[in-house]
Amino acid sequence: MKPTNSVFTGIETTVFERMSRLAMEHQAINLGQGFPDVDGPQDVRQVAADTLMEGPNQYPPMLGVPALRQAVADNNKRFYDLDVDWQSEVLVTSGATEALADSICALVEPGDEVILIEPLYDCYLSLVKRAGATPVFVQVTPPNWELREETLRQAFSSKTKAILLNNPMNPSAKVFSTQELQLIADLCLEFDCYAICDEVYEHIVFSDDKHKPLMTLPGMRDRCIRIGSAGKTFSLTGWKVGYITAAPNLLEPIAKAHQFITFTTPPNLQKAVAYGLSKEDDYYTSLEDDLRAKRDLISKPLEDMGFKVLPCEGTYFVTCDFSPLGFKGNDVEFCQKMVEQAGVAAVPISAFYGTKGPQTFVRFCFCKKDEVLHEALGRLRVWMGELAVS
Repeated sequence: MKPTNSVFTGIETTVFERMSRLAMEHQAINLGQGFPDVDGPQDVRQVAADTLMEGPNQYPPMLGVPALRQAVADNNKRFYDLDVDWQSEVLVTSGATEALADSICALVEPGDEVILIEPLYDCYLSLVKRAGATPVFVQVTPPNWELREETLRQAFSSKTKAILLNNPMNPSAKVFSTQELQLIADLCLEFDCYAICDEVYEHIVFSDDKHKPLMTLPGMRDRCIRIGSAGKTFSLTGWKVGYITAAPNLLEPIAKAHQFITFTTPPNLQKAVAYGLSKEDDYYTSLEDDLRAKRDLISKPLEDMGFKVLPCEGTYFVTCDFSPLGFKGNDVEFCQKMVEQAGVAAVPISAFYGTKGPQTFVRFCFCKKDEVLHEALGRLRVWMGELAVS
């Protein structure tokens, strides 16, 4: 028989799914896959339920219901002083992953190069390869994940069509500095390319400096595709509601790709997210405060156990170096042992690389109930003691 598509044939199941299966098999606490263990705001969910019953439940407009597109445009102005035309510059997608697929499909062709910053969210590489483009990797390295100018500049060429920027960054929990963003913007302008900006954690930033979209920098308004996620902003990851902001000349081909990938997104969820985006500032402040407290809850005990805990500036993940523990093995083996012996699941950081990455780092997800985090930490303390005497 003729072969199937080489990009997806034989590709491994995502590390998130594999670790989640192991967690279920061993009745472990799952701090691997990035989803909260409580649902989002009740009032937002109530709007979705009421709208589902009231209808209509037929195809909404392909670009998204007007209320949500207007809300996305309003929030661009409210938080970032971006003037956005909701009718020509906003598209609703079935999650941020679809938004990424639409954008790459619409902008990238065989022969193009796309710059990917490692560690990277796992779908980026497959989507770029499926578009027929060549991925060009740039690593930011622990513990501080600095983006070095010389390394980034070397990645750009006349074939560069786009750079894919995840900010705040999963899994490193890095928030790119204004200087780093300016460097990216300068190179995009110099080499005449686009920036696909995955900004799903935009409202989960723990520093005093709030999120700064690359789109706000001079010259980047017409070169950026800005992607947001209701799943992250409202702790409703199962809803899969994402949105794109882009200039009309970019949104038009992206919308055409969307038309043939999913076409649309459930209308009741769109209307509920529109309601959610209109929430007062205290909602967004409390989201950050609650997750900052959970970050702190888990970080100090992990340090006390001997992990080297890396800075966490945003997202709901903390990365740890386990090499001080004296474990003889790589990060995949460490996570395997931890889920089997400690009953706690995490994710190996090497899974977020298309090239060879560091081998002694793991990612813990802390967007869980406090009692779940305390239980996980208790299990790890017991296991650390067992490792010390073994």
